[in-house]
Amino acid sequence: MAKAKKLGAAGKNARIISMFALALINVAAIASLRGLPSMAEYGLSSVFFYCLAALTFFIPAALVSAELATGWPKEGGVYAWVKEAFGENFGFLAIWIQWIQNVIWYPTALSFTAATLAFAFNPALASNSIFMFAIILIVYWGATLLNLRGMALSSKITSLGAMGGTIIPGTLIIILAIAWLLGPNPVQTEISFGALFPDMESISSIVLAVSVLLSFAGIEMSAVHAREVKNPKKDFPRAIFLSVAIILVVFILGTLAISIVVPAKSISLVAGVMQSFSIFLKAYNLAWLIPIISLMIAGGAIGQVSTWIAGPSRGMLTTAKGGCLPKFLSKTNSAGMPINMLIIQGAIVTILATVFLFMPDVSSSYWILTALTAIVYLVMYVIMFSAAIKLRYSSPKVKRAYCVPGGKLGMWAVAGLGIASSLIGIAVGFFPPAQEKIGNFLFYEGFLICGAILLVGAPLLIHYAMKGKNRGR
Repeated sequence: MAKAKKLGAAGKNARIISMFALALINVAAIASLRGLPSMAEYGLSSVFFYCLAALTFFIPAALVSAELATGWPKEGGVYAWVKEAFGENFGFLAIWIQWIQNVIWYPTALSFTAATLAFAFNPALASNSIFMFAIILIVYWGATLLNLRGMALSSKITSLGAMGGTIIPGTLIIILAIAWLLGPNPVQTEISFGALFPDMESISSIVLAVSVLLSFAGIEMSAVHAREVKNPKKDFPRAIFLSVAIILVVFILGTLAISIVVPAKSISLVAGVMQSFSIFLKAYNLAWLIPIISLMIAGGAIGQVSTWIAGPSRGMLTTAKGGCLPKFLSKTNSAGMPINMLIIQGAIVTILATVFLFMPDVSSSYWILTALTAIVYLVMYVIMFSAAIKLRYSSPKVKRAYCVPGGKLGMWAVAGLGIASSLIGIAVGFFPPAQEKIGNFLFYEGFLICGAILLVGAPLLIHYAMKGKNRGR
């Protein structure tokens, strides 16, 4: 996948990644089946939202984070970049958001896992809130205990899960959809040129599209590889556009595969993938494959969550050791894992998972946590894009292996587009979706508003308190 070559007169070894390999790294970091059902409710118009999000958010985020990663190739990623631009307060805020959005994301990812797992035993359980709550806690705490033993076993599970839980099922669902369209089978969504354009009569009708931005988020994690390509100035943009093309094909075809067999009003946000597999496989007399596919996808999702449980926490461990967090959070076990951080993280996940016991149904529970994740995570992107603009002025002489083209004007255009799309995503995310039951409106809005303020404001209060404590010594 990656090619290693010798570089430099001194004969030092540096890892060189091919343009194609970097594109595949981006695809592996972004592509997932989990977000497809929410977009499948839009049918063919999901193509419009995917392309719009790629142009206004994904590409700007990739290009900007590549410049930051090659200009400031320090440990800490977004923390180091934002700290360089706006100081330690905002640097801590950025890394906190990167951590806390993952914590909010765990229950949504595991609800998808639980719903998928239900199809291996009893599909009716996919709409049972108590079942969802129980599986989320069992799997999450089980994965946490696994991670406390170290990363080696967790990474092996993830590698197997990526192939068996995403690549194989994703390819299969697309093949089944093509076969369905070629045969005399009913199609549950309109296929026409006019259907490409969404109904935008009200904001609530496009709220679910916010999940597209979340689907494309995370590219800043793989931007560190930008300095490892042979010619960053040429190869990185090519890798980005290739990965965008591959990801769009996977997302669009996977989404349409669901929408052509499951009526929009019947699509479950957590079980939509298995709903479509169930219809396809039963139609082709392959119902015996349903439990196998279910276990494969669920296993892949568990592996993905297992990896992310430790990763962001280790990033927070660095800030704890630097004095930005209380000292007890810097404690590690014999395997080097941040034990207290993982326990607190698990407690927050447990509290968030109770949402499944209070919302009207499983899909609405999934959505309210998805919306909160998107709102919080997009705040980090606003900060990151702003940092890139600031550094063009405050640190113009810092050598960047890759630069967003067009000078300062180019950076304003690219980062400005990213800021605009992020702010729109944040604003739209607070509206309840027309397609889902939200129950009590005050609870829904209160949860999102208070949750966003608390989760974004908490690190500033913690950092202020820690600075005061350190000054008092």
